[in-house]
Amino acid sequence: MVGRPVSLPGVEELTVDVLRAWARTALAELGRARTEIDELNVYPVPDGDTGTNLYLTWEAACDALPHGELTFAEAVQAFGRGALVGARGNSGVIASQLVRACGLRLAENLPRDRDRGEPGVLADPRMSEPVAFADALRYAADAAYGAVAQPVEGTMLTVARAAATGAMTAANDGKSLADVCLAAVASARQALTKTTEQLDVLRRAGVVDAGGAGLVVILGAMESVLTGQTVRVDVPGRVEPQGDDAESQDGPAYEVMYLLDAPDDKIGDFRQTLASLGDSVVVVGGDGLWNVHVHTDDVGAAIEQGIDIGRPHRVRVTHFADVTHHHEPAPGRAVIAVVAGEGLAGLFTGSGAHVIMGGPGRRCSTGELLQAIEKSKAPEIVLLPNDKDSIAVAEAAATAARQDGVRVAVIPTRAQVQGLAAIAVHDPGRSFDDDVVHQSAAAGQTRHGAVTIAVKDAWTMAGMCRAGDALGVVDGDFALITEDLEDAAIGVVDRLLGGGGELLTVVTGRDADPGLVVALERHVRRNRKDVDVVVYDGGQDRYPLLIGVE
Repeated sequence: MVGRPVSLPGVEELTVDVLRAWARTALAELGRARTEIDELNVYPVPDGDTGTNLYLTWEAACDALPHGELTFAEAVQAFGRGALVGARGNSGVIASQLVRACGLRLAENLPRDRDRGEPGVLADPRMSEPVAFADALRYAADAAYGAVAQPVEGTMLTVARAAATGAMTAANDGKSLADVCLAAVASARQALTKTTEQLDVLRRAGVVDAGGAGLVVILGAMESVLTGQTVRVDVPGRVEPQGDDAESQDGPAYEVMYLLDAPDDKIGDFRQTLASLGDSVVVVGGDGLWNVHVHTDDVGAAIEQGIDIGRPHRVRVTHFADVTHHHEPAPGRAVIAVVAGEGLAGLFTGSGAHVIMGGPGRRCSTGELLQAIEKSKAPEIVLLPNDKDSIAVAEAAATAARQDGVRVAVIPTRAQVQGLAAIAVHDPGRSFDDDVVHQSAAAGQTRHGAVTIAVKDAWTMAGMCRAGDALGVVDGDFALITEDLEDAAIGVVDRLLGGGGELLTVVTGRDADPGLVVALERHVRRNRKDVDVVVYDGGQDRYPLLIGVE
């Protein structure tokens, strides 16, 4: 699920809260940079999915991080395992190894009782917190190099090692934890710019390494958390290509990935055997569970090697030609909507959509959307995220599904009422492009608002609110602070109708007061007789009313 950027200024210790903040911030930043990183992707194959694979891998790690009280060791173990099991693509597998190894090294060096209310001491009293962090980055880089059968410089491996070197230099100079992180990010950025010169395939295409760019984004998120300053890592654009386009290169036809249950002592020989079958071999993991990645022309042999030493499962095979060349799909189309309540689910289902439960406090994940796409078995998919934070999730799912030959369009609906407007004009008899255009237009012409109750004191776009205040939301921003919901609802409606409109849609929440809707309808009839009012029972949490104007 997409996180919001979080900062914890003045941090001098690595704790579970720091890990959670970094995870959420990095996920948000990978979501923002995903498309740009995809466009850089020419190595090891030009399949344009590195940004998406890193996002999906990181999302799996975030989803695996449990809520509730945890020790730091428990948290990093869960996060690392989530990355390992959910890793996608060459870059995702390497990133999972970096995350897992870094976390395990930190767990060894940090006090076991941390985050249980006891201060504790470092396992090695001679090792400061900044040194422990730098040492973990070094250990992770070494582990990533060891996981790749034939390491290549000019890749995210190079960037990882440069980050570790910069961090260790700063730590040995007695710098603070935040300064050590700043040094790691600066060194990673510098190494990234040099990748174009280190690999001919990057030089010919005029790009930096896509995986390295993603790693810089992830490290930049940690810098944001430790310094309290928002760090936006701009993904480098293309430079002047030198030579033939990189996409003309030849290579293996298939990417093979699977999880493998196998003894740790069998993996070294297994990794080398895979290297004889293809390239881009990465095998990461430990304690009997491994994530295997290889590019090969012999899919059967790659899987059989796993069978020889253990149990392969969750096998995924991608034909690169299917990724880079799109064919006209067979007839059939599905609309998949993210909904925030049981009543809304009924409305969307009744209009022909497949639904996934989401909404405030329960964001859907990319994996859930991919499962829904697969379950629909439709070659054409329209996604309605119906929430601004779910748009990036939907875009990532769409990119992943396109790799499997599915035609997917994401209509960036930012509210449930925009999704209702879109599904209302859905017509499977139209061509795919026409249907998407009509739904997009209907959603874009729907202004949206809502009312809710503040649960704590906070600053908003409308000023300072207190717990218990009624809040009015207009087009995604808090616009009104009042003493009761009726005033807030009327204020929101007046602002939305101020720009014109003929139809007012009101969606009631789970605990909405019926009198609130009656008062709102009375106000509209008295002041805007030209406007029709439609009321639906949505059943959503947190928002007594969702409001749309068309």
